[in-house]
Amino acid sequence: MPYFDAASSAPLHPVARQALQASLDEGWADPARLYREGRRARLLLDAAREAAAEAVGCRPDELSFTSSGTRAVHSGIYGSLSGRRRVGRHLAVSAVEHSSVLHSAASHEAGGGAVTEVAVDRTGRVSPDAYAAALRPDTALACLQSANHEVGTLQPVAEVAEACRAAGVPLLVDAAQSLAWGPVEGAWSILAASAHKWGGPAGVGLLAVRKGVRFAPQGPADERESGRAAGFENIPAIVAAAASLRAVRAEAEAESARLRGLVERIRTRVVELVPDVEVVGDPVRRLPHLVTFSCLYVDGETLLHELDRAEFSVSSGSSCTSSTLTPSHVLRAMGVLSEGNVRVSLPLGTAAEEVERFLDVLPGVVASVRTKLGAPVAAAGPADAEEFVVDSLGRLCPIPVIELAKAIGNVPVGGVVTVLADDEAARLDIPAWCEMRGQEYLGEHPAEGGTAYRVRRVS
Repeated sequence: MPYFDAASSAPLHPVARQALQASLDEGWADPARLYREGRRARLLLDAAREAAAEAVGCRPDELSFTSSGTRAVHSGIYGSLSGRRRVGRHLAVSAVEHSSVLHSAASHEAGGGAVTEVAVDRTGRVSPDAYAAALRPDTALACLQSANHEVGTLQPVAEVAEACRAAGVPLLVDAAQSLAWGPVEGAWSILAASAHKWGGPAGVGLLAVRKGVRFAPQGPADERESGRAAGFENIPAIVAAAASLRAVRAEAEAESARLRGLVERIRTRVVELVPDVEVVGDPVRRLPHLVTFSCLYVDGETLLHELDRAEFSVSSGSSCTSSTLTPSHVLRAMGVLSEGNVRVSLPLGTAAEEVERFLDVLPGVVASVRTKLGAPVAAAGPADAEEFVVDSLGRLCPIPVIELAKAIGNVPVGGVVTVLADDEAARLDIPAWCEMRGQEYLGEHPAEGGTAYRVRRVS
């Protein structure tokens, strides 16, 4: 069964498995002890730190191992904010950061701090100028991911890092999605990453803090990992994480070119094979193994279930697969369609034949889901009513958009369709539908029980 969700968690790399098994016999003792077993464990830990630091592009004494990538992000943010509290309590983040960053920002704001979210363009990329403009005299920390986890867009880290350096603000980079493909460029100050994203074992994160960055670890003092990660080190997992990072880096150049070709095949063919599809993210400045597209008139959860039945494991940023029934914050910030969203992220070694079979299966799966939902198959003919109201209150995505597509033919060119909906996803998907279908979105206003979205028929 093809596994196409490496962006969530990559399969364990063979080198990680070998290193883990070998170090279980050697790395069980306390590396802080001076007896033989402790010294042996310390040698393994030091070697892993040197290997990981080389891959990151920092000094070994600048790198700590944490219990996860999320813990590395939290520790990096809180430690930096605390270390620079005399400067101020302002935090700048991009609108498409990983939830670990945004949750930290929300907690900081709830505690009285200030947060600025820097907007992105329709490809999911921040503008370096906009990011520089968000920095203030009281900015204690700025955060920017190296690459987006949902759509694969690469961020201009080097340019933003230079703007932060000029403003005297440290930059924290979440490099979880990109570190397997190469070091992060630019003069970043703090970096976080997670081993299971590159084929290492889960439960190992990296936190690098450059010398000279003001940093005050939070929580009770602990002697391990420079005080930045309390608790006994999981040395076998750390050794496996470092060994696998070195291994994937050795394969990165060749695999990047090969997987980029497969992803380009998906990007090109999916819009040819499936009607009403939007491929999102930057088409050029992107991760080599990841592609995301959204399908109109499709329930994302049903689509993923049907692809699973066809033996393809993919993921989604669709609101229809979320327990909160709200669109992905990434897709919302980009202003793109969230309906029927599919993220394909290919692990190392993915065969071209598996991609071709996915492209063979996808059109039938999408058509089947659309049929079940009663999606329109053709545009309706001309009509005389100048205004038509669609009541979709109480109905979840993608039904409001499906009903809009059916109703647009009930008004003449220049006529208006008003959609009443209380599903939060409609706020994103109706404007996105208008852009895809060449209709004019007139805006929204409150209505009894929900929101009224007005669309003028242009063609």
